[in-house]
Amino acid sequence: MKKELLMGTALVSTLGAASVAEAVTATMSGNHQTGIEFDSPTGGTDTNAQINDNNFTVSLSETTDGGMTISSSFKVMDENTKEDYDAGFTLAFTDGSKLDVIAAGNAAGSHAVSIPGSAGAEGVTTTSSNVAPTGLDFMTGSTALGVEYHTAADFLADGLKLSISASTDNGAVNTATYRTDSHYAIGATYVTDLGDTAVTVGAGYSTTDGSRDGTGIDNDPAGIHVGVSAVTGDLTVALGIADGESTAGDKVGAEYTADVVKAGVKYVTGDLTFNVGIASGAATDNTMGSTSTGGSEDSKDVASASISYAVASGVTAILGYTDVDSSDEGVNDTTDGSAWYIGANMAF
Repeated sequence: MKKELLMGTALVSTLGAASVAEAVTATMSGNHQTGIEFDSPTGGTDTNAQINDNNFTVSLSETTDGGMTISSSFKVMDENTKEDYDAGFTLAFTDGSKLDVIAAGNAAGSHAVSIPGSAGAEGVTTTSSNVAPTGLDFMTGSTALGVEYHTAADFLADGLKLSISASTDNGAVNTATYRTDSHYAIGATYVTDLGDTAVTVGAGYSTTDGSRDGTGIDNDPAGIHVGVSAVTGDLTVALGIADGESTAGDKVGAEYTADVVKAGVKYVTGDLTFNVGIASGAATDNTMGSTSTGGSEDSKDVASASISYAVASGVTAILGYTDVDSSDEGVNDTTDGSAWYIGANMAF
């Protein structure tokens, strides 16, 4: 027994020494944002509420003797979601390429161009059965059992980067809610200069297979998006479009075909940043497993703007506004409307 205790003590001491001598590099970052939202629905009573967005992230990385960097992270989030441990591992190779392993995401979504819009935390709720999307990556599903490979910069041509991704079924039992079983996707970003303007073009294609208990699927999520962003000095102008099919879980109109158009402008002058953005999404939903349309079109038209002021290093005051005009099955949605937000963000 004494010998076993001595062996155990030696093992623990060795592991402890190794953890100190070979500890990975850890860095911390995050933000604390809080403010007040003033919500004015079209057919309801105005409401006011405090809105919080708090995040604390720990990033871990280490480089092998061969020069490959291994990294991961975890996040402690706001009051509604206490933590996020879903990050996998990223292997960064000496040639500039990277491989994401576990919870890798979708390569098409990774290359969606960022479109300026309000930097505020305001939001407008619409009818739950309205499935019209307003994001370029609405069809980019994946499972945690996946990988995504990113080429180095200047792949095949100067300014070009590509990514491919795939994921597989986790073997879980089907429920009434549609779930993604597998996916394949490809995305690309091309960056070039046109005189004094830096131009970025991003595009992606994704296709998934899924399942649910009972009724089968007629159109699994799949689609394409293309976007372009142009930066001239302090001015950014961006435009993006997307087209495809997706699903809405276990709702009656659970399968839908949709398209999205987004545009936005950002201008920075001194400590002030001005954002203006619009998004228009339309979708025709079907019952799960049906090849016929379920009715008239759902739609969402979103216009937003914000003014951000850098009060001090890491501290930004934000005034944001969003207006949403929507319809469900061709009928005006009385839960749409507008919202203001005033608050501040502290980042570290």
